Amino acid sequence: MEPKKDSDFSNVKHLGLVSFFTDLSSEMVFGLLPLFLTGPLGASRTLLGLVEGVAEMLGYTVRMASGVTSDRVQKRKPLVLIGYSLSAASKPFFALAGGWADAFAVRSADRVGKGIRTAPRDALISESVPEAKVARAFGLHRSLDQAGAIIGPLVAFALFPFVGFAGVFYFSLVPGSIAVVILIFFVKEKFVPSSEVKRSIAGNIRHVLAEKKLVALLVIMGMFSVGAFNFSFVLIRASDLGVADSMVVLVYAVINTAHTLIGYPAGMLADRVGKEKVLSISYGIFLASTVLMLLSTSSAHAYLLAVVYGLYIGIAETVQRAVVPKYVASHMRGTAYGLYNMVIGSSFLVANLVFGFLLDLSGMPAAALYSIVTSTVAIAGLVGFQTLTRSRGS
Repeated sequence: MEPKKDSDFSNVKHLGLVSFFTDLSSEMVFGLLPLFLTGPLGASRTLLGLVEGVAEMLGYTVRMASGVTSDRVQKRKPLVLIGYSLSAASKPFFALAGGWADAFAVRSADRVGKGIRTAPRDALISESVPEAKVARAFGLHRSLDQAGAIIGPLVAFALFPFVGFAGVFYFSLVPGSIAVVILIFFVKEKFVPSSEVKRSIAGNIRHVLAEKKLVALLVIMGMFSVGAFNFSFVLIRASDLGVADSMVVLVYAVINTAHTLIGYPAGMLADRVGKEKVLSISYGIFLASTVLMLLSTSSAHAYLLAVVYGLYIGIAETVQRAVVPKYVASHMRGTAYGLYNMVIGSSFLVANLVFGFLLDLSGMPAAALYSIVTSTVAIAGLVGFQTLTRSRGS
């Protein structure tokens, strides 16, 4: 039995508003966090990569368990609520951090909250609309999400001269709390229980891993992500290019603006011409952003870099999520999204650690070369995947 579809996208819109206020809260903090870690807390760039990579890995690992759990209990919303609540409550504690280890603990709590909510939320989005509109639904959600990510750095930019790091961190609780209220009262459960016999957690995972096309795509996405450096390194690069510390949050706002503007159009294009084709385009745009990381020589280039990187993020995050349900049954989507997130998270851990290490050890040429090689291999793999599936009539 198929879930009831929400023809006017109202569930997706409300989830988008939840993400809007959550990202407003988060990006107030994360636009300043690289400077907070490497400045007042004295962390090296390798430690910055460690904090970002391990925290993201924790969050992505939790997504696996959360996704499987949502399939087993046949409910999405309770886990989504727990995850958003934990993230909202944790970020103000950055104000109390006395060293990088304290900041790492808070960052990890926030990422665990994101991990708990993400797989069941993505499954809920895919269950709220007809299959032919899934990419558009994710594009709409990502655009609303990133609208908050645009405003967040601007709020931080306005507040920071008056309240400093601590004041911005404390204020992040306000929009985070609004997000939780919207989720409680306006988001509806859409999961329809399956008539199939429930499997064990391991059985769920084995069932999803039997989908060979999905597994092939996950391998390709993992290969790409193993070289896909975090936005923090774009902000650090902007600082190296001469952008003042007080203006770095505006570079971050440019990233998020590009991300927001491209999300929904990318989803519409993916629904029309094919999700895998549009995903290939996003990987090519990342490759271009990596070349810009290497060749940029002025503060003006930092803003161009931010635009290109934001376009890559906006397309990739929309289409990668949208392609997953194409290759798995509806009642197994929580598990599939959990596996997807575990693969991406493991790869991001490697990406941030290696990129940060190479940046400290040998500078930008070595770090950029690493990302250029991994993304080129992934693009070739994705083109090959499309060729094989077409030749087999799928």
